[in-house]
Amino acid sequence: MKFKSKGEPLDDNGMDKVCSTLGVSESKIWAILTVETRGFGFFSDRSPQILFERHIFHKLTNGMYDEGNADISHKRPGGYKGGPKEYSRLKKAIKLDQDAALKSASWGIGQVMGFNHDVAGFPTVKALVQGMVKNENEQLLAMAHFIKGNNLAGALHRNNWVAFARGYNGSGFKKNEYDTRLAAAHAKYKIILPDLTLRSGQAALQYLGYEPGPIDGLRGRRTRSAIIQFQAQSGLAETGELDQETENTLMKTAFAD
Repeated sequence: MKFKSKGEPLDDNGMDKVCSTLGVSESKIWAILTVETRGFGFFSDRSPQILFERHIFHKLTNGMYDEGNADISHKRPGGYKGGPKEYSRLKKAIKLDQDAALKSASWGIGQVMGFNHDVAGFPTVKALVQGMVKNENEQLLAMAHFIKGNNLAGALHRNNWVAFARGYNGSGFKKNEYDTRLAAAHAKYKIILPDLTLRSGQAALQYLGYEPGPIDGLRGRRTRSAIIQFQAQSGLAETGELDQETENTLMKTAFAD
């Protein structure tokens, strides 16, 4: 299977669709993205964020591949390589059982498990993976369907962060203070929202080898420095701002067909 595309980041249409699906404000979506997700749905090589879970592969295949494959099939979690290196584990498992392998990885910005494809809005795990590869809009929408399908949207409507955190993270949510962090993030984003245009620019800069810092849509020193570097190498005025000319050049360079 193909695991890379353009790595297109979330845009206004994607955010609007997610807000409509859950019936909540954008500030609540950003609170979830800040606390409950990887922050950005793609690695710097444009493949979707994944984490391969060997204990799930073990369970789905009844342990038939455990011998000699402890890195990808074991009754206990572990064996993680982290980052894009997780794909080497996934591909090894695919050679043994493609369907089980794809179901044994968590995908995209919301890290939706492959075996949850149905509740995430996809008829098959392959369809889910294709959506995760396509763009971040699809990734976030899958997370929204997962939240709705697990009856957690109501907690968001009521600002019941304890109920949401318990449903999303399990009974141990208090250990990491997920409810408190969600409430604080929501309060922050009710005042000011991240800039999706800047966030797309940060993603483009990262893909092109610059170091803009977190892909968060917030202005900071590292993002400004990365923009200046891009402007200098592109023959543009070195303002450090994502003005229209810089944005057009950056998007064309990073996402050209």
